[in-house]
Amino acid sequence: MEITDFTNCDREPIHIPGSIQPHGILFVLQEPDLTILQVSNNTFNLINCHPENLVNKPLTTLLNSKQIKAIKDCSLEDFKKINPLKIVIKNKRKLEAFDGILHRYGGLLIFELESSHSKKSPSFFDFYHLVNGSITKLQKASTVIEMCAAAVKEIRRITGFDRVMIYQFDLEGSGKVIAEEKLETLTPYLNLHYPASDIPQQARQLYTLNNLRLIPDVNYQPVEITPVVNPLTNKQVDLSFSVLRSVSPIHIEYLKNMGIEASMSISLIRDQKLWGLIACHHCSPKYLNYGVRTVCEFLGKIISLELASKEENEDLDYQMKLRSIQSRFIESMSKSKNFWLNNLVESENDLLDLVNAKGAVIFLGEELNLIGNTPSEEDIQELLLWIETKLENNIFYTNELSNIYPAAEKFKAVASGLFALVISKVNRNYILWFRPEVIQVVNWGGNPNKPIEVQANGRLRLSPRKSFELWQEAVRGKSLPWKHCEINAVAELRSAIVGIVLRQADELAKINIELEHSNTELDAFAYIASHDLKEPLRGIHNYSSILLKEYNNVIDEAGVSKLQTLVRLTQRMEDLINSLLHFSRLGRVELLINRTDMNERVQNVIEMLKINLKDTEVDFRIPRPLPIINCDRSQINELFTNLITNAIKYNDNIHKLVEIGFLDSPTQDTLVFYVKDNGIGIREQHQEIIFRIFKRLNEQSRYGGGTGAGLTIVKKIIERHGGKIWVESIYGEGSTFYFTLPG
Repeated sequence: MEITDFTNCDREPIHIPGSIQPHGILFVLQEPDLTILQVSNNTFNLINCHPENLVNKPLTTLLNSKQIKAIKDCSLEDFKKINPLKIVIKNKRKLEAFDGILHRYGGLLIFELESSHSKKSPSFFDFYHLVNGSITKLQKASTVIEMCAAAVKEIRRITGFDRVMIYQFDLEGSGKVIAEEKLETLTPYLNLHYPASDIPQQARQLYTLNNLRLIPDVNYQPVEITPVVNPLTNKQVDLSFSVLRSVSPIHIEYLKNMGIEASMSISLIRDQKLWGLIACHHCSPKYLNYGVRTVCEFLGKIISLELASKEENEDLDYQMKLRSIQSRFIESMSKSKNFWLNNLVESENDLLDLVNAKGAVIFLGEELNLIGNTPSEEDIQELLLWIETKLENNIFYTNELSNIYPAAEKFKAVASGLFALVISKVNRNYILWFRPEVIQVVNWGGNPNKPIEVQANGRLRLSPRKSFELWQEAVRGKSLPWKHCEINAVAELRSAIVGIVLRQADELAKINIELEHSNTELDAFAYIASHDLKEPLRGIHNYSSILLKEYNNVIDEAGVSKLQTLVRLTQRMEDLINSLLHFSRLGRVELLINRTDMNERVQNVIEMLKINLKDTEVDFRIPRPLPIINCDRSQINELFTNLITNAIKYNDNIHKLVEIGFLDSPTQDTLVFYVKDNGIGIREQHQEIIFRIFKRLNEQSRYGGGTGAGLTIVKKIIERHGGKIWVESIYGEGSTFYFTLPG
């Protein structure tokens, strides 16, 4: 048996049916002489002229010069202002009156004639009096439902249809009858739902292009257009804007199954999207002239314009609440340095209330912050990977997550509804909101699943539903839908966050520039000051040494002691100045980056230190070969020299242990090295200050002295390579210095 394609309705070319409804005539004209390129095959029935006698003939064959001039004048203007033209054609010694309707599409002028039931078009005042009362009633309504209830009454009064409904689409394309006015004897459809498949996608597209559609008699026989292919385009003529366009056979069957013999639909458009339809049904054939249809189309446009304000009024109190939450966020974010973590996480109730959610997740790179009722961290991580492929315009939302993301089935109780917001894709900063499953009973107008019929030849045919009786379904896996005001609130929150980020980034950039200037000036000052201080200091040191040597017999013991102290202090002063000079040079010298084998660097340092160790026993351990990285070799040499020297120096153990290694990392972009010892350790309160220049934790005379600049120099070297350093230590047991370098 043949496989059925359930998208066949969506692919039906309803805009090029090649035929029209028989209550009018269609001409396809070539400008400027108005040659008839194509014509419908029913001309003999309506104007007593065979179509083959019209094709390739000028329109003057049928119309007089005055009417031809009117058409040519129309073609230079907006057709909506002119339609319908009053056209009179002689038929068997009798004058037939028609409404002439013009439009241009695809480079062709299309002229349609409908039998006219009035001798003249309604005047502006006739039109005004017909619609004025209706518009007043629509505007007085305070909600969408009230307006729609008034609208169906007015449309039914004007048209006389047996049933007039307003049908609203939801986000998934299904719809619901939200207002109805009908004959008492008809079965009510109010509050019934209808599946998206009832109105295929290409039909929705035509509803957005052509705001009104009339089918006077569903039992009509389609009238073909001759020739079938337009001689200028070599294609079938596109009838998207035609008032006579023939209807899809599937749609005709659908209407017949409902017991309808005539119908009219009026499009309701909001934000350039199809919001819903005014659907008019009649149990017998019914024709409306162009003037009445124009009134209905005009009312449809008024309703469309009123939709936005009515929907906003309905949620006015709720919107005010959302505005209040937004204001609190923005005010606190503007004042906070780490605004998005501090304010969004700490204000968890406001974050949830912003979209009426029960749970939320804030992503900061790889860090997760869970609020309220959410799926597990593992499920959230997998969900985010999926979401990142779906995000458009930085927002994604659905109220039936498990339907489009099957893995969500296991946590639909807490997360059937999902709203995702991107703050920064680069930094992977996201906010996710979750809504729980709400099990609800939906009243369908008949079984929403299209039946498959097996034809006599064994082929499968997808046909319209035949039953429109109440059919109830328990719907699972869905949350409450997200409201427009909630969607807007999230979009505005993102704009506020981005605005604050950009402002703070500008402020930070200015501070960084100022700091860079200050650091440059400070480095220059330190270099000049230390360089210039060395000469007078060396003079003091040298003269003190000379006094000790040449005037030792002249100066008493107290004087000698003072001179020795002076020599010792000048020596320490010179050591401090040399350290400061070296530190300032580190910030000024350009790095010479090369591929460097860290094993060679460490072995060189160890061999140099062993020369000075003498009788000191040190166990150097390198658990595994060190990696090769890009770095400045001389500075890395100095880094390891300082760290390993400290590990030996600040150690009271007879058997000293120094271990040099690196940690496994999930990424090779950054490597973590360490130098570990079993020395004296560092108290916790001192573990931050040891990296300050000239900061010593022990007396000058203990552990071999030193200036206290070594760890400061190490930190400077690491930072210049784009890394960071920290220490973990237990006092009395030893220390481990960790530092990062690029892989």
